[in-house]
Amino acid sequence: MAGKGTGRSGLLAELSLVSRRYMASYALFNQAVADRIGLHPTDLQCLNLLTLEEAPVTTGRVAELTGLTTGSATRLVDRLERAGYVVRRRDEVDRRRVLVATVPERIAEFGRLWDSLAGDWFSLFDELDDTELAVIVRHMERTVDFGWEQIARLRERRA
Repeated sequence: MAGKGTGRSGLLAELSLVSRRYMASYALFNQAVADRIGLHPTDLQCLNLLTLEEAPVTTGRVAELTGLTTGSATRLVDRLERAGYVVRRRDEVDRRRVLVATVPERIAEFGRLWDSLAGDWFSLFDELDDTELAVIVRHMERTVDFGWEQIARLRERRA
């Protein structure tokens, strides 16, 4: 065990260490994937978030999804558009609005790369039962919520 102490305090210390390694590992993995497809890591994660949306979104929504200012979100969309991953188009209902839509063929290419990596990732869970897997899912959901709360706190302090 990497942490010091026993019982819960020891586990929390170990969790603290492994969490830092996990976050660094994911950030470096994200960088490697972004490098592979020629995007900035933030642009890659924006693209990821856009594929989770049910329909095309405004640049304002891109700003909400990423926590960027609208100006930074516009520049991010510009880069994704130049790379061929998104297009801008007029909203059919409200012609004043411009929507950002993913390009299906480019998303399929991205999906194939992701799928080639995901098979190995899913094997990490082979020896877990459904209860253990549910704990991990709940932990990840809570971590996402916690992360957004911390991002908001950090940005409030900057203002």
